[in-house]
Amino acid sequence: MDYGYLDRNVAQVRERIKAAEASVGRSTPVTMVAAVKYADIGEINYLHDVLGVNDIGENRVQQLLEHYEGLNDKNINLHFIGTLQTNKVKYIADKVCMIHSVDSVKLAKEIDKQAKKCGRVMDILVEINSGEEESKSGVLPSEAEALCMEISVLENIRLRGFMTMAPRCDKKQDYLNFFGQTYAQVLDIWTKKLHNIDVPIISMGMSESFEEAIASGADTVRIGRCLFVK
Repeated sequence: MDYGYLDRNVAQVRERIKAAEASVGRSTPVTMVAAVKYADIGEINYLHDVLGVNDIGENRVQQLLEHYEGLNDKNINLHFIGTLQTNKVKYIADKVCMIHSVDSVKLAKEIDKQAKKCGRVMDILVEINSGEEESKSGVLPSEAEALCMEISVLENIRLRGFMTMAPRCDKKQDYLNFFGQTYAQVLDIWTKKLHNIDVPIISMGMSESFEEAIASGADTVRIGRCLFVK
């Protein structure tokens, strides 16, 4: 199988990330999570084994399980980035390094329960529906602080930061405005209420918006489409 398009696309995205980091004087590297919703296992293994992409993002539990069986290296960093139902947590609790999409106390408690069964502490991000779009999951911005406080006391999960998806924007400035507002809000929550926890991870920005997200403070971006264009 010729995966030359992956070589080309990953190199281009990495260069764009470096340029975005440099434009804001960022001293620590941004984490690129490869969103593999439309990838096959051959592409995933090539990304990791050949191109050194260590962070893989899965949107669906069933697909994660199918991909997991075919991974050459089970120690790869698997992130769950899609909507997660409580009854599916048990299937991934021993496989993923982080869950990006926690938006309720109920889900957090189930993750806590399943992580305890596995003898581990699960890193999580609170997903904020910053655009308040009915079609998207995530806690409303006005409810984010209360949710963080409720779940921060659970023993087998570790609140690491926040994730958000931007509404589709036509202009780069609109993305900058959106991400800037989100960054200010989550940093406010963190510094006022969760200051005893490490510096927060802020996961925002995808193929069409990751440069604007980095300019606005994101340290994790989720890239799918850009990587798999043939």
